[in-house]
Amino acid sequence: MSMPTDIGIIDLMLAVPNNDKSDYYEFIKPLLMDEESRQMFQMPAQYMFKDVPDTGKQDDYLAYTLRKMDEFNIEKAMLGVDEDQYESQNEAVLKHPDRFVGSYDCNPNNGMEEVRKIRRLKEKYDIKAVTAFPAGLCPQVPLNDKRWYPIFVTCVDLDIPFCPCVGVPGPRIPMEPQKVEYLDEICWFFPELKVVMRHGAEPWTDLAWKLMLKYPNLYYMTSAFAPKHYPQNIIEFANTRGADKVMYAGYFPMGLSLERIFKDMPTVPFRDEVWPKFLRENAQRVFKL
Repeated sequence: MSMPTDIGIIDLMLAVPNNDKSDYYEFIKPLLMDEESRQMFQMPAQYMFKDVPDTGKQDDYLAYTLRKMDEFNIEKAMLGVDEDQYESQNEAVLKHPDRFVGSYDCNPNNGMEEVRKIRRLKEKYDIKAVTAFPAGLCPQVPLNDKRWYPIFVTCVDLDIPFCPCVGVPGPRIPMEPQKVEYLDEICWFFPELKVVMRHGAEPWTDLAWKLMLKYPNLYYMTSAFAPKHYPQNIIEFANTRGADKVMYAGYFPMGLSLERIFKDMPTVPFRDEVWPKFLRENAQRVFKL
């Protein structure tokens, strides 16, 4: 049950750091009502993450990121790309396609222009997923809202997964848009849409694994959770009927260091046959890497 050391890991949530963190979470500022949250601008859920990584000043942040990936045997990582931001990550995906793949964090408030943008990003960066932070949008868009439907159809057309944050969000903003129960209707009505839950699904993890058992197109990644805090019922699900459903995602450098993640990882009680699927094979299959 110990973590194998000879598997090239796929990390489904990583970013290239930079020397200016001031605008990381600008998008969420209009939603913050309490003064403490407005001042927490290393990250708006900083009360939950006691040791947000400080990568220090680097001459070449992309080279630094590759060194850290090599140190922890991360063969490939998913980065956010866009047309008018994330320049270093856009460059990384184009220059190092063997190490990085792109995803796009969408905003369904933009209507059909968002659909056209997703298609442009697929053409330019071959994005492998569309991600979403329903509670962090301004205005918020619950996952059962019809504004998501053009996004879902586009993901089906392009054969790429949709990866929404679900569960109570860390920042002090309303949780309603991210209720796990909303995935029931999505997975039912869009059986060709692969949906991969991000950010834990807490406190509704029993519902999360039950829905994964019900729907073949629903999956789970471990983003934003240190391994010692992986939900026990999700671990149990992976060890039994859900071995093909649960996959690794980190949170470097947004909230967790790779040192912290991989210090904890060997203590996760996955069965021997689950580890290769969790660290690599499930992501390969679901995201077609």
